[in-house]
Amino acid sequence: MITEIAFTGTPVTDLKRARAFYEGVLGLKATMESAGGMWIEYTIGHGTFAIGCYGEQWKPSKDGTGIAFEVDDFDAEIARLKSLGVKFSLEPMPTPLCHFAIISDPDGNNLFIHKRNAK
Repeated sequence: MITEIAFTGTPVTDLKRARAFYEGVLGLKATMESAGGMWIEYTIGHGTFAIGCYGEQWKPSKDGTGIAFEVDDFDAEIARLKSLGVKFSLEPMPTPLCHFAIISDPDGNNLFIHKRNAK
């Protein structure tokens, strides 16, 4: 029986460049780093997001990971990301349950910027 999600991971090709994006642009704080320097984890709320650089064994893809990062102020975060020149794969859009946009990391992995609607 599955009891929880242990982590969500996404592959990257250049760990230094990926860290600059995830930490410098998205503002995540690393909470664990492997001794070999191929894996970085970020605790976000009750979950863990990780980036890993494993060469041909695990390659980035715009059709791969589908993680959604919840933000407190959707419009402000979208404006901040645009001001930093972040590439948007899907411009911000509303749904009956949320607002979201899809951005790309330096390897082309798609990431959702997400805000649930108030209940």
